[in-house]
Amino acid sequence: MSRSSSPLAWDVLDANDLLNRAMEDHYADITRAVRRKGHPLSTARDVVHDLYIKLAAQPDVLRNKRSIKAFLCRSAINLGIDRQRRENREARLFSGTEKEAMAVASLGPAPDLALEIEARVAILREAIAELPERRRVVFILHRLHHLSPDEIALKLKISRNMVDRHLRRAFAHCLDRLLWID
Repeated sequence: MSRSSSPLAWDVLDANDLLNRAMEDHYADITRAVRRKGHPLSTARDVVHDLYIKLAAQPDVLRNKRSIKAFLCRSAINLGIDRQRRENREARLFSGTEKEAMAVASLGPAPDLALEIEARVAILREAIAELPERRRVVFILHRLHHLSPDEIALKLKISRNMVDRHLRRAFAHCLDRLLWID
């Protein structure tokens, strides 16, 4: 039903009613338009359903269209084309053998990476525990509690230079311990 031939003025419908009415009135035409592009009936119906879901999120898009039927048909055809492209891409992606799939490099981390990280954390914990008490406190306040050197100096009642010296020596000690494992 075109806007001009409708006895009911389309402009008085709220956006959701307009969408529902337009989909009901033009369902067969939209489905035929998608089928003409080579899709089977079940796929065409799925595409029309997908179009409805997509438009339901923004039903005002139908307002002020010169031809709602033409807009819906074109939108459904475009969704059908997108669906076909996606299916073709997926078919290419999953068309190989299991041997080919096993030969593809993983984008994720290596399986032993978690073990390596765990080992490095254990070494860092040991290295931090080995630090003299004042140096360990300065290091922990800086790295774990995110205090600035000035805040640490004020809190511990030591000079800023002493805080910097403790941090340099703590970092050097931890780095030396980590380098032993490589």
